[in-house]
Amino acid sequence: MEIDTKIIKELREKTSAGIMDCKKALEESGGNVAQAESLLRSKGIASAAKKAERDTDQGVIETYIHSGGRIGSMVEVNCETDFVARTDDFSKLTHDIAMQIAAMAPKFVSAQELPENSEDKAEEVCLLSQSFIKDPSKSIQDLINETVGKLGENIRVRRFERFSLGE
Repeated sequence: MEIDTKIIKELREKTSAGIMDCKKALEESGGNVAQAESLLRSKGIASAAKKAERDTDQGVIETYIHSGGRIGSMVEVNCETDFVARTDDFSKLTHDIAMQIAAMAPKFVSAQELPENSEDKAEEVCLLSQSFIKDPSKSIQDLINETVGKLGENIRVRRFERFSLGE
């Protein structure tokens, strides 16, 4: 089946996956963009799972100050190499995570940190389980997994802090 380059470009813009990955996904799905997008997302999750055990001792500390200067956040996001830490994709991810922390005020990085007797819902208080503020159909973990698939390295949120005047 011959796939039109316009459809490949559309899928690439939606997923940020490589051109050949988009083409293969479209071929596998018979030209169905939604199905190809789902296929690419599942491949990204599988790719992230394979890389999850790799050491992450590089990365950046990103800050975000909300307009008005009353709320801010600081987050440490780690990756495997300093080369990836300097890419635009990694920088965008860390900025989005810092903005998420300022907006949603999570208490923990992941559900594993949630105390056993806690009545809090992981989707509300755990950063990785929260819906992404820019696209509620994705969680922060989904966003990280997509970036792992794109950059080919393990990425981990190590710690964060949120600051708010008067708290």
